[in-house]
Amino acid sequence: MSEHVRGSLSAALTNLMRLLAVDPAMAEVQAREILRVVPGQPGALLLYAAALAAQNKLEEALDPLKTLVAAEPQHPAAWRDLGDVYTALGKTEAADDAYMHHIQASTSDRALIEAAGALYENRLADSERILRAILKDHPTEITAIRMLAEIAARLERYDQAEKLLRRALQLAPSFDAARANLAIVLHRQNRSVEARTELETLLARDPENPSHKNQYAAVLARLGETDKAIAVYGELLKTVTGQPKIWMSYGHTLKTAGRRAEAEDAYRQSVRLQPTLGEAWWSLANLKTFRFSDEDIATMSRALTREGLSDEDRLHLDFALGKAFEDRKDYETSFAHYAAANACRAKALNYDADLITANKERLKSVLTPEFFAARAGQGCPAPDPIFIVGLPRSGSTLIEQILASHSQVEGTMELPDILAMIDRLRGGRDAAFYPDVIAGLSAAELNDLGEEYLERTRIHRKLGRPLFIDKMPNNFLQIGFIHLILPNAKIIDARRHPMACGFSCFKQHFARGQAFSYSLTDIGRYYADYVDLMAHFDAVLPGRIVRVQYETMIADFETTVRNLLAACGLPFEESCLRYYQNDRIVRTASSEQVRMPIFSDAVDQWRAYENWLDPLKNMLSSYL
Repeated sequence: MSEHVRGSLSAALTNLMRLLAVDPAMAEVQAREILRVVPGQPGALLLYAAALAAQNKLEEALDPLKTLVAAEPQHPAAWRDLGDVYTALGKTEAADDAYMHHIQASTSDRALIEAAGALYENRLADSERILRAILKDHPTEITAIRMLAEIAARLERYDQAEKLLRRALQLAPSFDAARANLAIVLHRQNRSVEARTELETLLARDPENPSHKNQYAAVLARLGETDKAIAVYGELLKTVTGQPKIWMSYGHTLKTAGRRAEAEDAYRQSVRLQPTLGEAWWSLANLKTFRFSDEDIATMSRALTREGLSDEDRLHLDFALGKAFEDRKDYETSFAHYAAANACRAKALNYDADLITANKERLKSVLTPEFFAARAGQGCPAPDPIFIVGLPRSGSTLIEQILASHSQVEGTMELPDILAMIDRLRGGRDAAFYPDVIAGLSAAELNDLGEEYLERTRIHRKLGRPLFIDKMPNNFLQIGFIHLILPNAKIIDARRHPMACGFSCFKQHFARGQAFSYSLTDIGRYYADYVDLMAHFDAVLPGRIVRVQYETMIADFETTVRNLLAACGLPFEESCLRYYQNDRIVRTASSEQVRMPIFSDAVDQWRAYENWLDPLKNMLSSYL
């Protein structure tokens, strides 16, 4: 084709695009003329189909698009437009097939390649700008939709990510990559039942897919289907033996089930495969009763010197080495590693202690005796839940294990449902603090919320017992809400000596949440806010909260257990004294300790580190 003809064709196509926007019928005529002169010209075929579709001549629009994809099977825009036409015609299977061809062809799209590169390099703003430009011109560009959802998920905008992924799957139900992303997003929102449904759809189509099986096992573990999760991991590791993170996840699940020796073996395999994998080393340390060898310490120390070591691996290695040197009574070296680990974690969190204090003060100002008196008798009357609240590392897992050893009580886990319900209410009503939301709830809404909580948590109640435990410690901030929606639920405050509790938090790396715990000053302030708020609830809801002091429980175990059961309206059962014989699933850092008889070693462990704890001590001076 000569330069003159090429220039004329380019001008004709540009004019056709302008015409399409104002007069599709005339654009159809113009496209036919171009195709008469240059048969099969790709741009003209695309615009011809667009002109026909704009006039609702959908069946006719299929022909030029089919011609184009037959001639150029790697033409992404043709497949996308073909999918759009099939969608408009209600031919969902054909649309799905066209969109899947579009995804395969999109690997050569320069704009998408640029966006993917920026996403890979974590330049999220650049990637988002490119993707939004693509979607402005082509709203059904499902590869761009999925990548935009990935950006939203990385920024923890899970609602937005979910909407985008559901849009992609509405267009292309066979878009398995988007469905896998949706399962992850649902899982991260603690909607694991829905995530399981999506993963079962994926596994029905591709039963041996290792990525889907790995995610499925994680979801099963979250849902308390531990034996099934272990079986899935076991099958998966027969074919992907060289994956250190899968071995680590397998170890987590074995630990939860109380299969300690097997958990240790799985973690060992993980660090053999990847000696710098800090989380696997910390997982060994987090077995609590585990002791590192000289060789282990040398390997971890070498890993810390590796160039390019990620912050995530570094902080886990430091936490693990802190535990290793603590066991050897080298407290100065141990504290140095704990301090380094916490500093590394804190810099990524941007924790705002002032916000917590402001929230506490707002709670106190709204949740007055008059506030509760005006709502007396409202909420769902079911007595089923027993909430154990307080700070982490305060003995709450031990209390849970004692109660779960009673024939009428089932232990579950740290359930996220109260927090999720409050976030939904706050987001839906644009309130900065949730007391402002609950102040406007009607009696019917309070009852419905109580029933919703019972329904949401039903999946975790496997034994059919009348009472169950929710051990989310952060729910101490939600006591007012809990009382309003479930006035007959039991609330237990697990409390421990402030220095012992504070330092135990400092040396523990939590999988999620507990952002206050990575600075001794923040820990002290958080403890003070906690005690102040609990004193407020004691005053406005007298007798509502049952307090269990860890040190008292250790010193006089049987009396404490008898008093605890009586406060929960339960008859005494000997099995509660032998809580360590209960082989139930335990999902917290104390899972190993609560499988042993009561011991007092932890009561004064903090004193070995007292020389370095002045920031914590200064914040807690009024409570010591």
